[in-house]
Amino acid sequence: MAYWLLPISWMGVIFYASSQPYEKQDIKPMMAEWIDVSFLEPYLSWIHFTYHHKEISVQALGIEQFIEFIIRKGAHVTVFFILMLLFYYALLRTTQLAFVPRLCVAFLLSVAYAVVDEYHQSFTPNRTAYFGDVIIDSIGVLIASLLIWFIYYRKGQNNKTKM
Repeated sequence: MAYWLLPISWMGVIFYASSQPYEKQDIKPMMAEWIDVSFLEPYLSWIHFTYHHKEISVQALGIEQFIEFIIRKGAHVTVFFILMLLFYYALLRTTQLAFVPRLCVAFLLSVAYAVVDEYHQSFTPNRTAYFGDVIIDSIGVLIASLLIWFIYYRKGQNNKTKM
């Protein structure tokens, strides 16, 4: 059962991060003080889209806030990518499930926690729950699932050639 401490601990890290008001996670002051990202402006100024009823672009946000947005959404993908891997590993080590059911259960547990985390975030000051973030979290879960599938498939192919 020690294998389950990995995803449970990681869920605790996610829960803690979602409990932090936006002001405690704001990296714009650090970027402004330590890193001059203005050189990226010409390369990123063509990107613009709407997210949560807000225009996301260098022109609308400024370069620091635009970079912060990309980093924050990248963190969503990365955090749930890791959670998926940890759930899969715990299931691999503690159950007799076949590959596809094991992958599906890990996927569903990860996406379910993304939903729970987003709901939990709705109680955090200056944070909002947004289903779009669940989608971004799920992209991380999907990427991890595809990686697991690829490794499983490659491992199976290598075992066939050795027989």
